[in-house]
Amino acid sequence: MARLYTIGFTKKSAQKFFELLENNKVNTIIDIRLNNTSQLSGFAKYPDITFFLKRLSNIDYLHDFKFSPTEDILKNYKKKVYTWKDYVEHFDDLMIEREIEKHIISNYSDCLEKNYCLLCSEDTPENCHRRLVSAIFNEIFDIELKHL
Repeated sequence: MARLYTIGFTKKSAQKFFELLENNKVNTIIDIRLNNTSQLSGFAKYPDITFFLKRLSNIDYLHDFKFSPTEDILKNYKKKVYTWKDYVEHFDDLMIEREIEKHIISNYSDCLEKNYCLLCSEDTPENCHRRLVSAIFNEIFDIELKHL
């Protein structure tokens, strides 16, 4: 069965991060962060991450804003204006508005042959939009999800 991975870089050393990707034979990272130039972790900051992924692990890098929350949704969640339930509702509406299922089918239908990994910053997937995006992939392709 095909597998889709997700990973957050927070609370991971560069060594742990790259070893997880390599050990799971990830081919391509899909960065779904709204802001991929964050200073939270130097190795995960764009454009450095593209160099490290390719040079260290021969992994391709894509940044796909279609999977990112809007600035407003993210800001309201971080400021605790939105609960996680509110965030999910707004994010789900955004995915419908962006016709994300069509986008996935058009651009990622090879996920049954390639090992994609969704990248975000949160260390665990429970309250991270990468879990929501991976669930949409699973609905379309019935693939196994593995959170690294």
